[in-house]
Amino acid sequence: MRNIQSAPDGETRIVTDVWGRQVVIPAEVRTIVALGSGAPRIAAYLGVVDMMIGSERMDGENFSVLRDFNPVHHETFRTLPIVGRGGGSGNNNAYPEQIIALAPDVILAAFSPEAAEELSFQTNIPVVSVRYFSINFIDESFYNAMRVFAEVVGAQERYAQLRDFIAAHKAELNRRTAGIPESEKLRVYTGAVTFNGRRGFSGTYSNFGPLMGINAFNVADDADIEGFFEANLENIILWDPDVIFLDPGNMDLVNNEYAVNPAFFHSLRAVQEGRVYTMPAFNFAATNVTYALMNAYFAGTILFPDQFADVDIAEISSEILTFFLGKNTFDVMAENGLFFGNLTIGE
Repeated sequence: MRNIQSAPDGETRIVTDVWGRQVVIPAEVRTIVALGSGAPRIAAYLGVVDMMIGSERMDGENFSVLRDFNPVHHETFRTLPIVGRGGGSGNNNAYPEQIIALAPDVILAAFSPEAAEELSFQTNIPVVSVRYFSINFIDESFYNAMRVFAEVVGAQERYAQLRDFIAAHKAELNRRTAGIPESEKLRVYTGAVTFNGRRGFSGTYSNFGPLMGINAFNVADDADIEGFFEANLENIILWDPDVIFLDPGNMDLVNNEYAVNPAFFHSLRAVQEGRVYTMPAFNFAATNVTYALMNAYFAGTILFPDQFADVDIAEISSEILTFFLGKNTFDVMAENGLFFGNLTIGE
């Protein structure tokens, strides 16, 4: 799609967004609004939250560890004018009148191309789409969105640092596990995942990012379905995984299911042997890259204890969170339900 939009008077430049839309923006961008699933997160990763002159309702009004950047920047967001509802639909859920009143230089929106066009028409402000998708293990759609965002705000050096940091950790995770034969791997099921909302035990993924990062044996990959799906309980019994990971934020749903059908859970070997562990949600309003990396390291310590014997999850998490966000929020995560450790279904 080729669509050149207008920008305020003065020197300008053209950027190409994630959809291939060419957008005219001011040569120097001083103020921005970041909208939609993932855009405020990228602003936080790039260290340009101070350029934001408005926040979305979901960040300004609600403190939540489900969005990794929110605990670090919530106090800032709550002082900013509300410029949109927030959320991951890709639709235009901005508040045009409030944005017009603030007059940012550029709107960076994780919107569909049609939604970006609509908001640009409503506000007469350049809209650059930085939408990315929560698939696989931190894939090219995230890198592309972050690269475009960095080009707009002049944070290319920081983008390169983030890209290299992610690449180094992905390579390290792969190095530890690449040579292990499939026959020697524990078979793992990840349930109660968060995908477009909270899910019960049967909510799972094939090609589950953190497990892909450590070359784990994900039983759900046998389902011949790409990404999220609701697994059949009979299939889970047949898979009979050695290890189960569950999102601790969804354990109330799992425990309700246990109360109705405890026999199902007790039929699983992983439950019988106490090999059920946490897998904190890393997809919420797009991917929390920090949590995805942390989950991969934690899963490695459980599934490949010899190869990850030197890894302390608190220490590696501190390194990751501090690099991305400038602050270690590991304890804040745990205090709000996102922790790493054992789980007992039914408690």
